Amino acid sequence: MTLLDLTPRSVRGDRLTTLPVVIIGAGPIGLAAAANLVEREIDFTVLEAGSRAAASIRLWGHTRLFSPWRHLIDPASRRLLEAAGWSAPADEGRAPTGQQLVDDYLAPLADLDTIRSRMRFSTRVVAVSREGMDRTRTAGRDTTPFLLRVEKPDGQIEELTARAVIDASGTYTSPNPLSSSGLDLLGAADVADLVMHALPDVLGADRSRFASKRTTVVGAGHSAANTLIALAELARTGPGTRVTWLIRNASAVRVSSSPEDELADRARLGSRVDQLVESGAITKIDSFEISRVTRHRDGIRLGGRRRGEPATHDCDVVVNATGFRPDLSMLREIRLSLDEIVEAPSRLAPLIDPNLHSCETVSPHGFDELRHPEPGFFIVGMKSYGRAPTFLLATGYEQVRSVVAWLDDDMRAATEVQLTLPATGVCSTDLTGGGSCCS
Repeated sequence: MTLLDLTPRSVRGDRLTTLPVVIIGAGPIGLAAAANLVEREIDFTVLEAGSRAAASIRLWGHTRLFSPWRHLIDPASRRLLEAAGWSAPADEGRAPTGQQLVDDYLAPLADLDTIRSRMRFSTRVVAVSREGMDRTRTAGRDTTPFLLRVEKPDGQIEELTARAVIDASGTYTSPNPLSSSGLDLLGAADVADLVMHALPDVLGADRSRFASKRTTVVGAGHSAANTLIALAELARTGPGTRVTWLIRNASAVRVSSSPEDELADRARLGSRVDQLVESGAITKIDSFEISRVTRHRDGIRLGGRRRGEPATHDCDVVVNATGFRPDLSMLREIRLSLDEIVEAPSRLAPLIDPNLHSCETVSPHGFDELRHPEPGFFIVGMKSYGRAPTFLLATGYEQVRSVVAWLDDDMRAATEVQLTLPATGVCSTDLTGGGSCCS
């Protein structure tokens, strides 16, 4: 079977039909895949590394999303929830926080009996392969069950089989390194206790880590902007707190305050950062390429080059908001077709590559753009975007709707992909310049 083979499973034999589809990850996209499988009466199992559904979102639950509720609820999930007596939150005012998304939508969805009964928490997928086959064997591959090796809550290893695998494990736990080269930062292990993950709870649980400290936020996207705004508020209310924003390019075009942005909360985010930089509440350092880090007194010294010259920058704490990349280590025995630039499925990559992406919304895409040479294996959600930063939940919901229709041999539904996303008003085709290509 090749990447373009559209042969339904029913034609290839029914050996796999007695096995469940395995979903890796119980975030919003994994749960949406589960809801679509419930509606089509296809058996499935959800494997979640965390102890609860939406474990990663709970880590940044204090952060407000960009999208209003109408873009955050999967249609199949809505139907299941409403049938159980649930009412959608009012789609008015500001977008919800991550925790509100969990409390008002994802937790009730995961608690539906048709989904909860198929969930396994604190279960980490170590590797995915084919039963009795490594990636080099071809004969009979498309009729051989998938084999998933998992680590159970007690640390024991177990192997499961599946008819298909939907990898919705996300990327939040695999951040990009601080170095501009993309390699692990020289000296990083020596200062690990002074480097924070993206989207820390600056004004809440993590406040003591930043109060009266010199904090440098590294990154040019919206995660960085959220943290910068919170740090500026902390500095306003408490003495001694200083905030620096460090980016590798000449400008941060992804943090936009464009009037063309249809998501008001996203536009407000960029506008607020601009104001804080102009007022001096945030010190901005551009064109700084980090290559190494060392302990310096009680803090960190970032070393590298700025505009071609050697440069250093000292601070007490660093927030790594440089974005995320997919963890592909568990997929070594799976035949993948990934773009060499963004590590997204090769047919999806041209639609989302930040070197090419324009102001127009992402083109509709489904199972066909997400295919790999491995029949029945799909990467969906944020992980399907590889290193591209433009993912929205509505995109993932349409992905899994199409994938599940394909698994059900419903080619008409699988190929009739429709997606309407809000325009950004900004593009990232010129990562060293400023402004918007929409003007």
